[in-house]
Amino acid sequence: MQHLSEAQAAAPRISPLINSGVRREFLGVPIDCLTLTETIEAADRAIRRRQPLQHACINVAKFVAMRSNAELDVDVRSSDVISIDGMGIVWAARLMGISIPERVTGVDVMEGVILLCATKGYRPYFLGARRDVLQQAIINIQTRFPGLDIAGSRDGYFAPEEETGVVTAIKSSEADCLFIGMPTPRKERFLARHRDDLGIPFIMGVGGGLDVLAGRVRRAPWLVQEMGFEWLFRTVQEPLRLGPRYLRTNVAFAGLMVKALMPRSATRSSTSRRLKARQR
Repeated sequence: MQHLSEAQAAAPRISPLINSGVRREFLGVPIDCLTLTETIEAADRAIRRRQPLQHACINVAKFVAMRSNAELDVDVRSSDVISIDGMGIVWAARLMGISIPERVTGVDVMEGVILLCATKGYRPYFLGARRDVLQQAIINIQTRFPGLDIAGSRDGYFAPEEETGVVTAIKSSEADCLFIGMPTPRKERFLARHRDDLGIPFIMGVGGGLDVLAGRVRRAPWLVQEMGFEWLFRTVQEPLRLGPRYLRTNVAFAGLMVKALMPRSATRSSTSRRLKARQR
């Protein structure tokens, strides 16, 4: 792993879920065993109480990347709620004996919180994607929720020297929630630098979620998602960008699972042999 600077190595704030019984560890990585409804309720409480809550999602690609990217590892672990976005993680965690109620995708959380904003008068801020994609996403959101008051927006293509101004604009908007549509690990690094300065109760990274809201990327049908093949559906849409990544991370994840399950299999075989010996 990469070496962390002193600031990056500082202890992350403690999630309120750690001792609540829903936070578990999957191969050393924290995950929160919440339903979609419970996750949105947590966002609602954070906004109402003005208590900072950062949401993150983990899938196979991010899980694998965390093992070689120390900064990303720290950034994910610093999140207050870590949802399981990928069916690969859901199945593997259940195989390891962890009770996962359901898959909770970042897009579903984002859409649920936007609905919450429209219903309760909360004001969202959108950061990320190309300018044309962001504009179309906002048009689609306002068409769907005519009364929604959007606190502000900014595309994700800004230079490092513009970052301070971006942070100032977000803070000045007094938004209730912030959706960051930038790729991993850029969004995690942005939040690591500025999360505590933004003054926004609920923050979540949405990756390509703004592309979905803009209609530029189609989500897989529900059945395809439940079968765990949403990654393949996305690869068909963007083969050159996603094909090599999914091939690399899926193979690496399969290797990690085989390594993790081998001691369990050996233990079960040993126990079975002992039981059979006693029965003779």
